[in-house]
Amino acid sequence: MTDPRSQSTYQVRLGWGENALTGLAKAGIVVVIDVLGSSDELAADAAALPHGPTVFLGSLRNASATAQAVYDEQIARGGRTAINLVLAGDDGAFAVEDYLAAGAIGDGLSARGLDHSAPDVAVATEGFRPLTRALKHLLSASASGLALAEEGRRDDIKAAAALDADPDPIRVDTAPQG
Repeated sequence: MTDPRSQSTYQVRLGWGENALTGLAKAGIVVVIDVLGSSDELAADAAALPHGPTVFLGSLRNASATAQAVYDEQIARGGRTAINLVLAGDDGAFAVEDYLAAGAIGDGLSARGLDHSAPDVAVATEGFRPLTRALKHLLSASASGLALAEEGRRDDIKAAAALDADPDPIRVDTAPQG
């Protein structure tokens, strides 16, 4: 029997951190989402998965561009492609800002017709929609935002909350197999 936590019956899925890379069903596209941190290691691990998925880095700043890139990748593949949204989190814990970014990307995917989403994605998307105007406040009030503010990095928080400020998706090169 397939583990129901793999969300294998859905096209768009959502999970947290390293566990999502192996716990979610295999996908042709992986979007690593990290709004206030550095997801380089998680993105590299995603690119190094044996089935060689296409990997994008997603955030609030490039949510629409990422959704479009995922859509374009599916079109290039010529058929329905599974998509895993992998949230970096805050040292493996829940990070509200990553969840909001997953909702923003989920909203963009849904607008493009990629809406066969796991309940996890649907909740993130529906949570994002009414909170769009409160992004700056929510990020500055989050645990990660408060930590950055203590370090004197309020400008980083404000920049991270700028929805769709970056018009380009970020694609991660696939790690060499071997």
